[in-house]
Amino acid sequence: MDPTFTLVGAMMLVLSIILSSLSSRVGMPVLLIFLAVGMVMGEDGPGGIRFDDFELAFVIANLALAVILLDGGMRTRKETFRVGLRPAVVLATIGVFMTAAGAGLVAWWVFDLNWMTALLVGAIISSTDAAAVFSLLQGRGLHLNERVSATLEIESGSNDPMAIFLTMMLVTLIGTPGSSALWQSLGMLLQQFLIGGMAGVAGGYVIVALSNRMHLTPALYPLLVVACGLALFSAANLLGGSGFLAIYLAGVVIGNQPVRMMPMILQVHDGLAWLAQLCLFLMLGLLVSPSQLMPLAAGALLLSFALIFIIRPLTILTTLWPFGYNRRELGFIGWVGLRGAVPIVLALFPVIADLPDAQTVFHVAFFVVLVSLLVQGMTMAPLARYLNLEVPAGEDPYRRLPLDVPAAGDHELMLFPLRGNNWATPSPLGQLRLPDNTAIAGVFRDRTCLQPTPDLEVSSGDVLAMFATPAAVGELGKSLSGRRAPRHLAERAFFGDFVLNGDALLGDVEQVYGVEFDQLAPELTLAECFARKTKGHPVVGDKVVLGPVTLVARATEADRVTKVGLKMDGGSRI
Repeated sequence: MDPTFTLVGAMMLVLSIILSSLSSRVGMPVLLIFLAVGMVMGEDGPGGIRFDDFELAFVIANLALAVILLDGGMRTRKETFRVGLRPAVVLATIGVFMTAAGAGLVAWWVFDLNWMTALLVGAIISSTDAAAVFSLLQGRGLHLNERVSATLEIESGSNDPMAIFLTMMLVTLIGTPGSSALWQSLGMLLQQFLIGGMAGVAGGYVIVALSNRMHLTPALYPLLVVACGLALFSAANLLGGSGFLAIYLAGVVIGNQPVRMMPMILQVHDGLAWLAQLCLFLMLGLLVSPSQLMPLAAGALLLSFALIFIIRPLTILTTLWPFGYNRRELGFIGWVGLRGAVPIVLALFPVIADLPDAQTVFHVAFFVVLVSLLVQGMTMAPLARYLNLEVPAGEDPYRRLPLDVPAAGDHELMLFPLRGNNWATPSPLGQLRLPDNTAIAGVFRDRTCLQPTPDLEVSSGDVLAMFATPAAVGELGKSLSGRRAPRHLAERAFFGDFVLNGDALLGDVEQVYGVEFDQLAPELTLAECFARKTKGHPVVGDKVVLGPVTLVARATEADRVTKVGLKMDGGSRI
């Protein structure tokens, strides 16, 4: 192998990683940086690298997407299904069909393509990328309410297989036209769903059982999971099913079952997913020649704007309005239909199949992704703040280490650095309010470990080592967080001065606080008020305005509000 080739490839990786720090500073999607580096190093850029092996790119892209979907599946918590499953599934099926049809109509009109090829363009650009969405929001320190985040998370994980099904079906129909090809494609669609779905669920449980029964060096557990996942992906494809659906569902099963060394598995897979995205976008950037994009720029820009400003918002309004979303939530979900790696990878299908206008389809899909990353990606975080979709959140631990001892159950060792204004003044450990079933293991200060005692004072710069279960992470993060939240997210500003139980009656609230709720029965509980407003699926941050009083959901359990904040200013009626 030419050492120059490996040197250039390694330097491209290094440059991309270094430039990724710009993402959180300027709000630029990190994937856009990877694409730009690939294009600069391509044949039309200063790098002058000629890379046009579409078949090799197709293989690498499929493996990279499999790794990304496995990681995304493992991070999809079953708790999010409570509020996001039904709307996200509707959006990932009917919504994908609507998006593909609308984008296909515009592509047919703009590029004067055959109507089947135009529909193929629509199918290719119909899926969204949650990884890009959440990396942007987290980089800007935003924590969205659960209804919005769960919908985006589940939609993007489940709409990729649907977009792949549509693309493969249309590629088959264009390659072998006729009525028999149509029935063959529909049969393939059903087969891909059934085999991929069953293989994914069954394979996920097999991987969980294997991981829990094997006694390995801790570093090997993440490798075992990714190797099994790729084996499942390949096996599902060989059986005629969807490998992408199989590996995503396997990830969901793994992420929601007790698995040995799970925190370490997630930590390693986070790095693997980033490496897969980085390599994928660098390679796709090398494949594209900017000189071939320019003749298509006007039409592709028109298609991009139609997708962003008309097709995606209309699809969201049509599919999500029955599920109790408010206008702010619908507006944000409609805006963040961010396109990522999947459309560009799907655009390789017609190139590999040697279909007419395949190069045009590929470059149009690339241009649409580029515009989406620029327009939607750079405005997403400001829009979330403008629409007041943030909710207060504590800090995650700096490090989580599984104990892997039967007597410890699912307890982990977590490290929480103390920082911020709240810890400027030393406080005794005995005054800390910690969740049940947790314990302080030690305090690290100036490279020494101090034994925790009730009178030991801790302050900014110290690191607390805690024994706790994953369920306690959120409460611990709030208790130990020392950073001052923005004024609008401060506890009292967001939730109000008073805390009530969800089962409190409106009549009792009227008597205690001297207000009247004429429009509602006094025997109604506060939790029932939220259930009516949200159609049975309330989340933290939901508001109910009753005359001069605003009720804010402060804590939820299953589908019931358990703690309610009360504000006397009337609040927002949106």
